[in-house]
Formats: sequence, structure tokens, C-alpha cells
Amino acid sequence: MHRVALHYTLHQDASAARGVQHPLAALLGAVADAGSISAAARVLGLSYRHAWGELKRWESALGQPLIHWEKGQAARLTDFGTKLLWAERQAQARLAPQIEALRAELEHAFAAAFDPAVQVLTLHASHDEALVALRDHANRHAGLHLDVRFTGSVDAIRALNEGRCSLAGFHVREQAERTSATARAYRARLKPGQHKLIGFARRTQGLMVAPGNPRHIAGLADLLRPGLRFVNRERGTGTRVLLEELLARDGIPPEQIRGWHDTEPSHTAVAQTIAAGLADAGLGIEAAARARGLDFVPLMEEEYRLVCLKSALDTPAVLALRALLQSEAWQQALAALPGYRPVDCGRVLSMSRVLPWWNFSRRKPAHR
Repeated sequence: MHRVALHYTLHQDASAARGVQHPLAALLGAVADAGSISAAARVLGLSYRHAWGELKRWESALGQPLIHWEKGQAARLTDFGTKLLWAERQAQARLAPQIEALRAELEHAFAAAFDPAVQVLTLHASHDEALVALRDHANRHAGLHLDVRFTGSVDAIRALNEGRCSLAGFHVREQAERTSATARAYRARLKPGQHKLIGFARRTQGLMVAPGNPRHIAGLADLLRPGLRFVNRERGTGTRVLLEELLARDGIPPEQIRGWHDTEPSHTAVAQTIAAGLADAGLGIEAAARARGLDFVPLMEEEYRLVCLKSALDTPAVLALRALLQSEAWQQALAALPGYRPVDCGRVLSMSRVLPWWNFSRRKPAHR
């Protein structure tokens, strides 16, 4: 069995920090995409000789061929090379939340060491591509360090209530009924007067499907088709809550969906599962689908919001974040992400107005 060793480096450029990277996976991916070793070398900024030598060295180390070395033919990965590449990508996608948490912990420590005056906010949140972009944007433009930990929406709010973070991120369907799965998931955890909502973004959720949508999937009812494979999200995630709500609305029995119990921890991992051909569809955000070259069947828009305790709303770090969210530069960056729109960014929202299950109708006084 081959062992894995991890290391990290320090960069001033936030865009340089992207997960745990391995040069062999990058090289195999470039060959698969470009169709030749020379083109792959150019994409990676390497010489042809270096790329060729690295592939040969890894074949010797692993004991199996990675490339079909056919003179005059386009370079193709062997079955082993393809399996190795997809296994690495799947592992990266599944471990993305944990990798992000580890990186955030290290960055938090270095932020305090290099600049004790830097504003630091710990944010537990449902997995979201815009939050990754926001963290990098904050580091570059606002002198604000966002310590983002991705977890399920329900767990994020629980962490806030237990004092383990300053902010939580969660997403809800507009106009969710008071008896809905959304209301049941959040009502007991979010209280008017105790919590304050901050607008973040509106995003599109839908079905991620293979390129070209070969199974002709048009909606949730198609998930019941014989042989169609679905990949789900874990319990406690906002997307799982949303899916259960939509299925109940449409009268679709979840247990009849093949793959209902097959779960992945993030939108990225769901997208990677479909890209690898291990599933035909999964519910997720458009940005994750587009990043993996998948097609996307939009189903609905939802509101992604941040929540903090009332006592934290006017602290310097939260005020800095609210100002950043309201800036034109950030809203332009957000609008450039597939499936996102800047709506109520940085605004403090009335819980009784935007969460329908807290809209209590006032009783009319009895006539005497």
C-alpha cells in the first residue's frame, strides 16, 4: 500500500491556496484534457522533457503504466492511469470540507502571528462556492480573515448557538411553509430577538447531470426511472432538507429513488461522483456543476444567509464583513459566479419578514 505524506506552503496570494495538490495528478489531468504530453507540459509550465521524465519515473515507482506510449498517436491514459486520476479527484472532492477546515486553522494561527490587529471571524456554514470566493476577497481587500468551516446548515447553526463560531451560514427556500421540512429543521434553532440575519446571496439549486444530459433528466420525477442512479447529500445538510421538502411537495417517495442512501459531503463531491460516471444525477448548486463540466437542470432559487447572535451584530469584525458584502467590488465578483445573484448583501434582515414560519398573524381584538 502506498502512503501519503502532507505538507503545506505559505503564500501572500490567496488565489495560490487550493486544496492539497499532487504533481502527478495535475500531470495526468493535463494529459487527459490536452491529448498530448507536449500540450500538457505547456499548460503546466513545464518542459516536454521534464513532463516525459516525470511520467516515466512515476510508472517505475508505481509498477504500472500510466500512458499508452504509441508513436505518432495522441497520448492516452491507461486504464490504471484513468482510475488513479479519478480516485484522486474523488478523494479531493470528498475531503474538501476537512481540507478547508485544516487550512483555515493554519491561516488563523498565521494571521494572528503576522498581524495581531487583523479582524478574524469564525464562520461555520453549509458548503458554498461563494463563501470560498468571499474568504479570498476579504483577505485581499478588507484585512479581514474569515475562518470558514464547512458543515451542514443544521450543524452550523448548532455551532453558533454553542459558542463555537461567530457566524453561521445556511440556505432556505423562499416561502417555505410553516409545516415544511425547512421550518422543522430551523425553527427551534433560530429565534427572533436572539439571532440576527445578514443577507449574503441568492443562488440556484438544481440537478447536476452528465455533459449533454444523456439520460434526458428534466425534473425530480425522472429520478424514479428504472436504472437511473442518484447521489444524495448527508443528513443535516441544507440541500438534503431542501430535497426532502421538494419531494414531499411533489409526492415522490424518497425510498424509491435508486441511490437515496448513497451520500457525499459537499456539492463538489456530488459533482465529482457524476463526472466520474458513478451516478447520473444529484441535487446541488450550478457553480459546482459548471466547475466539473457537467450540465445543470435548474429547479429553484434559494436564499443563502448568514446569522449571528444579536450581541455580535455591531462588533468590529461583523461590521467589517457587512461593509465588504455591500461593496460594489464584492457584488460584481459574486454576480460572476454561475448561479449566483447579489441580493440583500450585507443587509440586516428581519427574521419575522424573511422566514415565513415566524410570520405570525396578529389576532384582531374581540368586539365587545
